Amino acid sequence: MRARLTKTDKIAVPVIIALSIAVPLIVLILMYLPERFNFMGTQAGTFPFFHAVLNGSTAVLLMMGYFFMTIKEYKLHRNIMITAFILSAVFLVSYVISKMSNDPVPYGGEGVLRYLYFFILVTHIILSAIIVPLVLFTMYRGLTAEYDKHARIARWTFPIWLYVAITGVLVYIFMMPYY
Repeated sequence: MRARLTKTDKIAVPVIIALSIAVPLIVLILMYLPERFNFMGTQAGTFPFFHAVLNGSTAVLLMMGYFFMTIKEYKLHRNIMITAFILSAVFLVSYVISKMSNDPVPYGGEGVLRYLYFFILVTHIILSAIIVPLVLFTMYRGLTAEYDKHARIARWTFPIWLYVAITGVLVYIFMMPYY
């Protein structure tokens, strides 16, 4: 049996799908720009530190949100998760600006650390693309009070989003000597 779309679903679902396709594509395109446009006149290392702070803060908020959900403090859960979403959105905008502003910095590590770094980086990148629709659908279902659907998708969203946030910090730590 096929689920019926509500009136708001008919608008929200296509917007979520469009954003879920557009965001990773825009980031990919910006990574391969032939020329950089430094909008804010920042050093290459400025953005990564800011991104690590945003990712670390998001990870803490996600764990707090999970905790508040487990103790049935749903208003606190909602507010914390909205804050995590906002930090992730700020991260995304800043990340796009940084890709437009600075040339990529290569990783210079060697040996086992190099393999570990690239494993973390590749999984981080792949899951970063996957997390966009998951977060958007999870937020949408929670904010529209469709709690059963929200809970079903949040079971997948939470660990992936947390992994992306934590590995974002780890990527910065690995790259710190090269900025």
